[in-house]
Amino acid sequence: MADAPLAKTPVAHASDEEAPLYAPRKKIYPQSVKGRFRTIKWIVLAITLGIYYLLPFIRWDRGPNAPDQAILADLPNRRFYFFFIEIWPQEVYYITGLLVLAALALFLMNAVAGRIWCGYLCPQTVWTDLFYAVERWVEGDRRERMRKAGEKPTVKTVGQKVLKHTIWLMIAWWTGGAWVLYFSDAPTLVKDLATFQAPAVAYIWIGILTFTTYTLAGFMREQVCTYMCPWPRIQAALTDEYALNVTYRYDRGEPRGSAKKNDALRKQGLPAGDCVDCVQCVAVCPTGVDIRNGLQLDCIQCGLCIDACDSVMAKIGRPTGLIAYDTDMNVQARIEGRPEIRRIVRPRTILYAGMIAVVGFVMLAALAMRTSIDVSVMHDRNPVFVRLSDGSIRNAYTVRVANKHLEERSYTLNVEGLPGAQVDVVAGRIDQQGRPIVSVGPDQTLEMRVLVTAVGEHPGETTDVRFVITDLTSGEAAYANDHFKAPR
Repeated sequence: MADAPLAKTPVAHASDEEAPLYAPRKKIYPQSVKGRFRTIKWIVLAITLGIYYLLPFIRWDRGPNAPDQAILADLPNRRFYFFFIEIWPQEVYYITGLLVLAALALFLMNAVAGRIWCGYLCPQTVWTDLFYAVERWVEGDRRERMRKAGEKPTVKTVGQKVLKHTIWLMIAWWTGGAWVLYFSDAPTLVKDLATFQAPAVAYIWIGILTFTTYTLAGFMREQVCTYMCPWPRIQAALTDEYALNVTYRYDRGEPRGSAKKNDALRKQGLPAGDCVDCVQCVAVCPTGVDIRNGLQLDCIQCGLCIDACDSVMAKIGRPTGLIAYDTDMNVQARIEGRPEIRRIVRPRTILYAGMIAVVGFVMLAALAMRTSIDVSVMHDRNPVFVRLSDGSIRNAYTVRVANKHLEERSYTLNVEGLPGAQVDVVAGRIDQQGRPIVSVGPDQTLEMRVLVTAVGEHPGETTDVRFVITDLTSGEAAYANDHFKAPR
């Protein structure tokens, strides 16, 4: 079999020094295609956009003192709600954990099948696919759009462009509108937006996201993947020779030629490839890549060229799979007559999967063991202690108690590690047993001033103490450690 055709290397000229640093965009007219990968992309598009647009309207009953939107980033009250989970500002490590999981999942996808994220799940890919679908529906497929581009505008073509851009703007507008719905009660905000009673910041963000969606998905398209996105450059350093990529199997496709010519060569026992040089793989590519030139930075690995090539192979009576998810290592192995090697499960993928499992388990364990009380203590810095007239030493603290329940709770405050210490809560109350009692409203934080007095002799200059908050209803307790300061 003949080797794969190599990309032509440009010859350097003196005039190359004046070449622009940025290559002007060449208009791409992707052709529609049918096949399993195109079907997968439609399914992913429908699921992801359906989740994005509809999720703010899903309700979740949390009780009378909490919002009932399933997913809500409540910035004024500094809360994030995700169905039954409520994240407080001091629990931002859960968000960090989710970001770590997302990064590891991206690494695992790359180790298994290259840029599968770019080809199917990336928001830029999803919205660009949707915009292309609208363009084809309004203006026609590849050949019709190319023909219209070379003709003078008519009333019909102008009307089609106006309709296309109107639909694009509606999609972009609703994309921005859906985003702001995650930060306020969706039905209420929709009503306020429609009656022009919503906050100005909501209209500003809708305008920004409408503009970016309309520009990136409608005009920049493949340039976002080629020039703006850093992932194609990063993933190249994370991949290996076993990762599956959309590959032109040149061991089977070369030498190229027409179907009739190659059939004649086969009958004569001469070398003949399956590639008929129809360039359908290029015509359907959303970034205009010729996959036959090997892996390229522009290729997003969406698999549409596989569908196009398979349909051509079926028409000429040749086996499908001339373009497929494969590795260059296997292509070379077939040329040399060696068995193919496919290693989806290997140290790299095991490592990523294991890290995902560990991080996920730690997050689940933290969620399962999280308490509904949180307490923090800050010692006064100036003065660090006060000597009273009777010789006793007093320290002052600022104590914050967070009640994560959806109803008001009362708590007792106790200080351990300082025997016989007297604990006083400024503006607090004392129960019949002499214990300080504090009440915290539903889903609120209470900051209070606490005075701790060591009566008589104290252990030393610095004593470790523990502030313990106990729920009078459930008996649940939380604590925070600090120090009691005294003179030498």
